[in-house]
Amino acid sequence: MSKHWYAVHTYAGQEEKIKSNIERRVEKAGLETRIARVLVPTEEEERMRNNKRVKVKKKIFPGYVLIEMEMDDETWHFVRETVGVTGFLGQVTGTATRPMPLQDDEARRLLGETGEVVPPSRIFHKGELVSVVAGPFAGNEGRIDDINAKSEKLTVMIPIFGRETRVDLDFSHVERVS
Repeated sequence: MSKHWYAVHTYAGQEEKIKSNIERRVEKAGLETRIARVLVPTEEEERMRNNKRVKVKKKIFPGYVLIEMEMDDETWHFVRETVGVTGFLGQVTGTATRPMPLQDDEARRLLGETGEVVPPSRIFHKGELVSVVAGPFAGNEGRIDDINAKSEKLTVMIPIFGRETRVDLDFSHVERVS
């Protein structure tokens, strides 16, 4: 039987803890040959903190852990019974149907094995709502009106005194509003 990648839904903010828990339990249960890797996909992102650029790790898929495993009854139940795991992506809750694995090309892209350049999450879209996190307009929200990817600058329309005002900001000065 071959191994495939599966996405497992977890409690939000508990991804690293659940990853460690699965890895520890795999070792104790002797399932290392059938459950190969457990990952929490992250990317580095630059943010402004106290007017300094700092790099932080950001989860690409909050609430999910990726597992490379052979899917059989034992491994399926093993993962589902892990504390903090709410189910597999693609599995109908409360049924005994097995989830579908991630497509191979999708898994390779997520893991960076194709050499394909995956656009970072710092790509913004016109009309998108952002929150200003640094500079004199910190604490305000606005909509993106114009984007200059080369210079990493945005023009954001921020309501000031009841009027939309055009403000030019660096990519690192804003965050998406979730």
